[in-house]
Amino acid sequence: MKPSIDVIIPVYKPDSGLRQLLKGLMEQTLLPEHILLVNTEESYFDPSVLEGIRNVQVIHIKKREFDHGGTRHMAAGMLSGEFLLFMTQDAQPADGRLLEELYRPFSQERVSVSYARQKPKPGCRETERYTRSFNYGGTDRIKTKEDLPELGIKTFFCSNVCAMYRREDYEAMGGFPRPAIFNEDMIFAGRAIMKGKAVAYCSRAVVLHSHNYTGIQQFKRNFDLGVSQADHPEVFETVPSESEGIRLVKQTAGYLIKRRKPWLLPGLVYQSGCKYLGYRMGKRYRKLPLWVIRRCTASVSYWDMR
Repeated sequence: MKPSIDVIIPVYKPDSGLRQLLKGLMEQTLLPEHILLVNTEESYFDPSVLEGIRNVQVIHIKKREFDHGGTRHMAAGMLSGEFLLFMTQDAQPADGRLLEELYRPFSQERVSVSYARQKPKPGCRETERYTRSFNYGGTDRIKTKEDLPELGIKTFFCSNVCAMYRREDYEAMGGFPRPAIFNEDMIFAGRAIMKGKAVAYCSRAVVLHSHNYTGIQQFKRNFDLGVSQADHPEVFETVPSESEGIRLVKQTAGYLIKRRKPWLLPGLVYQSGCKYLGYRMGKRYRKLPLWVIRRCTASVSYWDMR
């Protein structure tokens, strides 16, 4: 029997990329029942992106109301599908089998979440291209608590860029943390795994997604990452992230040397330094005055809600 899958996409200042995403969802071998767009600020939404696309509902919220966990949880409560697929507006299905491949692991009852492989978009810079392959390899894996000694923090890795959740498990575990500055996907995955559930990585479910962030953007993003980990020691306290970050830097440097592009190494060092400094400051945010936090974060509205 065909499963009922609802898609939830938070939207902010949508462009042609959102229309391309929606069209891709309508060309799947396994079609979604409903697509719900949660748009931040109605004045920024162009209804023309929906022309000719069916079964799409749009709700509008204010920027001050957006919360990474709370907004997604609110949207989930408006729908009734057996499975919830969360995506971001800048991800593109690579083919028509995305939903089918994400749904496949749920034949195992212990699987609560499945998430897609991310491949770089055209124009992605070399270091980010390697990061995609480092984090999203070509082998499927079902991750459980037993994998913690081998995988460490990677056991909890999951991304709402494109991830499907079994509603029954999502609701039983209370959904995403609320409020959440960032990382709501990994926090949920960590809690699920610690309760004996499993998270599936689906290498054949592919979306195109990448960013060419500046050093400052990397700093702010990783500051928020550090805050999320500091706020949820029940998930992250026993699986520190630093070793995985160091491994990524070392392997990226080796990759650049092997590709005979040593001139890219200074940029790697700069970007990695921005990431690390942001992360360490985020982990210690409670020792910082609010005006410093507001300069460091990528989510100013989060601090207005606290």
